[in-house]
Amino acid sequence: MMIKLTTFYFNPKSNSPKKKQLPGIKYSVEDKKQLPGIKYSVEDVVWAKFNRRPWWPCHVTTDPQIEVHTKMKDPSRRPCRLYFVRMFGEIVDQAWVPAKATFPFEGGHQFEKLPVLRRRGRQKDKDYKYTVKLTCNCFVCEKTGELLLCEGQCCGAFHLQCIGLTETPKGRFICQECKTGVHTCFVCKKPDKEVRRCMIPVCGKFYHMECILKYSPTVAQNRGFRCSLHVCLACFIINPANPGISKGRLTRCVRCPVAYHANDYCMAAGSVPLANNSFLCPNHFTPRKGCKNHEHINVSWCFVCSEGGSLLCCESCPAAFHRECLNIDMPQGSWFCNDCRAGKKPHYKDILWVKVGRYRWWPAEVAQPKNVPENIYRMRHEVGEFPVHFFGSKDYVWTYQARCFPYMEGDANNKEKMGKGADAVYKLALNEAAERFRELQAEKEMRQLQEDRKNDKKPPPYKHIKVNRPIGKVQIITADLSEIPRCNCKAEDENPCGIDSECINRMLMYECHSQVCPAATRCQNQSFTKRQYTEVEIFRTLSRGWGLRSVSDIKKGAFVNEYVGEVIDEEECRARIKHAQEDNICNFYMLTLDKDRIIDAGPKGNQSRFMNHSCQPNCETQKWTVNGDTRVGLFALEDIPTGVELTFNYNLECLGNGKTVCKCGAPNCSGFLGVRPKNQPSSDDKVRKLKKKVAVKRKSQLEVSKEREDECFFCGDGGQIVSCKKPGCPKVYHADCLNLSRRPAGRWECPWHQCNVCRREAASYCEMCPNSYCKQHREGMLFISKLDGKLSCSDHDPCGPDPLEPGEIRELKRRRRRKSTKCFTALKKANSVTLSHEQ
Repeated sequence: MMIKLTTFYFNPKSNSPKKKQLPGIKYSVEDKKQLPGIKYSVEDVVWAKFNRRPWWPCHVTTDPQIEVHTKMKDPSRRPCRLYFVRMFGEIVDQAWVPAKATFPFEGGHQFEKLPVLRRRGRQKDKDYKYTVKLTCNCFVCEKTGELLLCEGQCCGAFHLQCIGLTETPKGRFICQECKTGVHTCFVCKKPDKEVRRCMIPVCGKFYHMECILKYSPTVAQNRGFRCSLHVCLACFIINPANPGISKGRLTRCVRCPVAYHANDYCMAAGSVPLANNSFLCPNHFTPRKGCKNHEHINVSWCFVCSEGGSLLCCESCPAAFHRECLNIDMPQGSWFCNDCRAGKKPHYKDILWVKVGRYRWWPAEVAQPKNVPENIYRMRHEVGEFPVHFFGSKDYVWTYQARCFPYMEGDANNKEKMGKGADAVYKLALNEAAERFRELQAEKEMRQLQEDRKNDKKPPPYKHIKVNRPIGKVQIITADLSEIPRCNCKAEDENPCGIDSECINRMLMYECHSQVCPAATRCQNQSFTKRQYTEVEIFRTLSRGWGLRSVSDIKKGAFVNEYVGEVIDEEECRARIKHAQEDNICNFYMLTLDKDRIIDAGPKGNQSRFMNHSCQPNCETQKWTVNGDTRVGLFALEDIPTGVELTFNYNLECLGNGKTVCKCGAPNCSGFLGVRPKNQPSSDDKVRKLKKKVAVKRKSQLEVSKEREDECFFCGDGGQIVSCKKPGCPKVYHADCLNLSRRPAGRWECPWHQCNVCRREAASYCEMCPNSYCKQHREGMLFISKLDGKLSCSDHDPCGPDPLEPGEIRELKRRRRRKSTKCFTALKKANSVTLSHEQ
């Protein structure tokens, strides 16, 4: 029990009573002084007094152990706030300093007026402010040393000889630009009276507004701006909303407003460090004349569709694109890809495809210059060049951004990009690169998980609801008691209407009603109404955001949860998807309820909205009729132990050719959402596959078919054609024959793989035209031709009234097919809903 005991006595100099504390007694918090507020923030420059040194210029930074820049001293009757500071100069020291031993830094002229502190060692040194060797660089020659600090607005530092002085001036020193008021823009290097200063007090950089706004990390604040020198560009590109982009120790380029965290993960490869907090970034690379490895080179295929042709080439990296794939007009003058415009650069430990001389594109890893052999390090290299270590051959070479591009998962098997045929060394290089890429991805995901856990300690906010909420004109159906089906179960049964019972309602996915079911209160088929959910918890997954896992064992067939949210119509659904695309929102929680209604669990829902996708799920969705209305439930497909993540197959239907990468990690993962999972081959299948391989080897070279056909499969003519990207399909088409206004982008699949009737995946194909059918609609539509024994549709029946030749398409038929395609596209857009989740 806390005792509050106070006595009063009178001070002879005052008539008011004062409180006197008795020893050995605990006092309440009310008796303590008010806690001091936070005076400094990270990167503020202050005078600090510690370790018996004189007053010293320091900057407030974050303690790397506890990741804060300020804290309270151990509990005491006299509360004291501490700040973590780091010294400028060659003597690098850092410590926690009390607020009373600090003073705001405005310039060297303050030194003589700083207060004298008791028991704090030396207070001042003679000519101290002019002898400090700062870690910043001279504004003229970009080198460190004994610098003279400008006490004007620019906060500049200069060597005496660089500004034409032979001795240190007495009194305050102000540079020429601060005297005249005409400062130089830090981007374009042009002096102007119209330039504006960054709002950060110790920055001192001036810019034209049109110059600094080209750098996306720049932030407008009140009537000014914070320049991009106070944000890590690498972290900003990954996630602009990450609060850690401006925290920690930043190192800044001395020639342009680019900054990175001072670590190997963020620092751009090719950067040249100058001091602890300054460097030269790769943007200042200048190619040498006559050096072949300094010549810019572009790939000969499109980065989107992997096809050749007329390409739009980036002027900063090897990237190339079809204008149609980017859906843009032909640009005037120089053109740069999105990554280069954003400032994306190669980083250390990145896997790249590198071009050297006349060799093919070869996989290599970016190496730290300090880790390469000494003879490689001594080779001539410029700012912006970095060493790469080739896989397979184990060679090193210095290269730069214009001769390399990032390695992507699956590149080792992409023969269209990397060329056909390979020797043993190249095959070894591909295998080593793929293995190393997987290792680095695992490290990156683990590091990202730790960062996410540190920044996002709670799931994204949403409003929890228990039942579906209709929005707009959507209605929730409620049936009359006379319309609700009645089962044949009895109250005296062992488990009436249970999972193992023969309840007709349960078999037909109808939930019993308490007033209609013969079992009454003993009925076990009222999980939706009674919300008999399985206990689950939300947790942070490794690479797929937030997920859901079981807290207890779940039996096969058990009801896990109901998928609830706002019930909207098709018009509202499309408006929300459009709004999300405009605001760069990547996570969707939409699920089709019926042909006219969609459940959106984004703004409102329950825990089921966090369940992730898997190609080999342990749960499934079932549509049940509850009190006359359709509701969606999640049920266990197998026995699920405690602590296992709960997943279900989204069966995502993507609009257009865009696909979302699947990260479920299942053995049969298809690689993309909406693509059918791969079948796991049995031992018998492996034996048959091996026999087929042996048979293929015995075939003559004449029987080997071409990888791509030369003529359009629709009309039989040549010309500019587009090819199907489905593996093993050699068919090509004119864009006009498919009624396409532009070339399809991404992994496009031709209509030969879709049923003519229902547009599902085709099972049987006409070998003379693009007609194809699924198992349900192929009966009577295809027959074996008597002429050549090929599977053909009725259009090629030689006994028919008007048979077609192979490859011939009647104009009327073409129009009819185009019309049906347009009709199906409209229906698909009207009835399909995109379901996506945190991946």
